[in-house]
Amino acid sequence: MSDLQQRPYRAGFACFVGRPNAGKSTLTNAIIGQKIAITSNKPQTTRHIIRAVLHRPESQLVLVDTPGLHRPRTLLGERLNDLVRQTWSEVDVIGLCIPADEAIGRGDRFITGELAELKATVLAVVTKTDLVDRKRLAEQLLAVSELGEFAEVVPVSAVSGHQVDTLVDVMTGYLPESPQLYPDDMLTDDPEQVLVAELIREAALEGVRDELPHSIAVVVEEMIPEGKLMKIYADLYVERPSQKAIVIGHRASRLKHVGTTARQQIEELLGTRVYLDLHVRVAKDWQRDPKQLRKLGF
Repeated sequence: MSDLQQRPYRAGFACFVGRPNAGKSTLTNAIIGQKIAITSNKPQTTRHIIRAVLHRPESQLVLVDTPGLHRPRTLLGERLNDLVRQTWSEVDVIGLCIPADEAIGRGDRFITGELAELKATVLAVVTKTDLVDRKRLAEQLLAVSELGEFAEVVPVSAVSGHQVDTLVDVMTGYLPESPQLYPDDMLTDDPEQVLVAELIREAALEGVRDELPHSIAVVVEEMIPEGKLMKIYADLYVERPSQKAIVIGHRASRLKHVGTTARQQIEELLGTRVYLDLHVRVAKDWQRDPKQLRKLGF
């Protein structure tokens, strides 16, 4: 009998957690090998839980992408935090991401404390190892191991790919024995519309001043296939007319750039030519209004 036949098949759910910008989404993308969770250098950019599925001959790792946990200032913030805690309680393995190039802070301690209550296996993942030398990395690994009770501490670099496979090996080792959870060809269980909306939102966030990260929501109104072309009609919602002006830009230059960037990404995702029609609309203070939140999909 080969080694593969002897080993039991394992399948289960895992997620990466950590303070904003700890490299969670980038790591998810590196593991799956395509762009599934949006990445942005602005904290709090992930709003929807996106599941990505990694298929291996002897295992299936389902990665759940959660928003970062933070101190909520709005109703939207509170809903996101509830979502995070619910997700944490349902997964088998949690990887706490801590960047190699930043000192451990209050946020890391807060999250470590929250994780201690859970039944999931908790690993510490030291990310962005490509940004530090070996001495600094060794110091950080020691500091992280003293932060809490972790099953293992794994250093990785999503950018260079260093140790990404090792991390997957470690994570799948802690999954329960289980039959396959998803069919072989499935990469994500999120409807295409959500992924398309996220790609548009990511493009809209790039290069916008810091006051806008939370104020943009995207709703894909329609996706209509016409022959080899997919027509997509989407609305970008902001909270104030002044924000609308920022998103559109001088002579609509910014909006055109957003459209071009998003269209290229969506074409890669869908594998087809895309016509993208974008409109910017104002939904006053939508983050604080339960009715608007529901309408925008939260």
